[in-house]
Amino acid sequence: MKLHLNPNKLIAIFDEMTVRIYLLSIFLTISISVTGYTQAPEGFVYLSDIAPSIKQEVRYAGRDNFVGQPIDGYLSETIILSKPAARALVKVQEELRKANLSLKVYDAYRPQRAVDNFVSWARNASDTLMKRQYYPNVPKSELFKRGFIASKSGHTRGSTVDLTLIDLNTGEECDMGGPYDFFGPLSHHDYEALSTEQRSNRKFLKSIMSNHGFRSYSKEWWHYTLRGEPHPDTYFDFEVR
Repeated sequence: MKLHLNPNKLIAIFDEMTVRIYLLSIFLTISISVTGYTQAPEGFVYLSDIAPSIKQEVRYAGRDNFVGQPIDGYLSETIILSKPAARALVKVQEELRKANLSLKVYDAYRPQRAVDNFVSWARNASDTLMKRQYYPNVPKSELFKRGFIASKSGHTRGSTVDLTLIDLNTGEECDMGGPYDFFGPLSHHDYEALSTEQRSNRKFLKSIMSNHGFRSYSKEWWHYTLRGEPHPDTYFDFEVR
């Protein structure tokens, strides 16, 4: 039996299929975007929900940061982390509280669009608004080469955190010998020109974080990543809200 198909009908069928596939792709794109923009995906938590005693100071949601403007993707001053990283911080905090100390977290999960914002800013040589405060001795053109900015960040995987210690007796940050997000040798773990107290505070923070599963970053005393992080190859882009 020989099957005869009308060419015009075939064209109509393929045209209809193309339209349906196109509409489906638009629907899926919109659905994924809405889901990503409204809330953190499964496997992430708000730190304040499980560790309300940990202090938070999310500078990227405001102007007190090395760019001098709110950063793309930060719509709220809140800290989001993968569940394993957040649970590890809870254990750190429990131990610190016994010594009348507390963690203060500056940043954790960071959307990819925020990283892209940093990259765009770094390429604009004329924008040096915050140079005196954050990178006085480093040419802006060398921030990538020196490892202070990257096009892909561990923060975007959800298990990296920037933090310091607070003395609960005074309510003040412990003296680490240099401020958070300062771009320069002063921020390196092996920087030698520190006082005994400053060196001791850095060493203590590094020790307690390491004991609870975090590894340090040699160029930033405040930067820690959970060993065995749950999303080692995934860079998320949902908003912080």
